[in-house]
Amino acid sequence: MNRPPCGRGTVIALYVLLNQESKMTFVTRITRYALGASLAASLTACAGVGGLGSILGSVLGGGNDQQQQQGGELRGMVRSVDQNQRQISIQQSNGQAVWVGYDNQTQVVYQNQSYSVASLENGDEVTARVRSDGNRYYTDYVQVNRSVSTSGGNNNRSQAFEGTVRQVDRNNGWFVIDTRNGSRFTVSMPYRASSSDANRFNGLRNGDYVRFYGASLNNNRLELRQFY
Repeated sequence: MNRPPCGRGTVIALYVLLNQESKMTFVTRITRYALGASLAASLTACAGVGGLGSILGSVLGGGNDQQQQQGGELRGMVRSVDQNQRQISIQQSNGQAVWVGYDNQTQVVYQNQSYSVASLENGDEVTARVRSDGNRYYTDYVQVNRSVSTSGGNNNRSQAFEGTVRQVDRNNGWFVIDTRNGSRFTVSMPYRASSSDANRFNGLRNGDYVRFYGASLNNNRLELRQFY
C-alpha cells in the first residue's frame, strides 16, 4: 500500500494552520485595538463631563451631575452687588454665599421687563444662569423671582432728598448726588419707574439740582421712589 509523502503533507498542513492562525491573530488584534480606542474615548468624555459636574457642584451647592449639567442655575437671595468688581453675592438656601461676576451684557429680568444689575436690591430672590470662564463664574441672565421692594421686605420709609448730580450711569440705572450737608449718595432707579421718572432720569446731566423721594438701602445707597 503506497503512502503519501509524509514530509510534504505535514509541511503544507502546518503552513495552512499557521497562516490561518496568523490571520485570526491579526484580525483579533485589530478588533482589540478598535475596542480599546473606543473605550478610551468614552472614558475621556465621561471624565470631562464628571469634571464639569464637580465644578458646578462645588459652586452651586451640590446636586447630581445630570441636574448640574442641565441646570447651570444658582438660586438664592441677593446679599450684595459690587459694582467696582462687577460681582453679585447670592446666598443659597444652605447659607453659602457665592460671588458671581457680570458684565454690561448681563440681563436682569423682573415681570418680563429688563433692568440693570444696579437695580438689584439686597433681599431680592433670584435665579441666575451661571457659566464658567476658567476659574471664574459669571452670569449673563438673572431672573428676579421676588422683589424685596414689592414684597414688603424693605420697611424703610421714603424720605425727601435733594442735591447736585455728580455722575449718571444710564446703562446701569443709577446716579450720584452730593447733598447740601456734604453727604454723597448713589441713587438706583426702581424696577417699576414711572414714565415721568424714567424721562427725568434719562435727561439728567452732571451739575443738575434734583429733588426726590428715596428709600435708604444702606449708608450711602438709595432707591428712587419719585422725583418732585
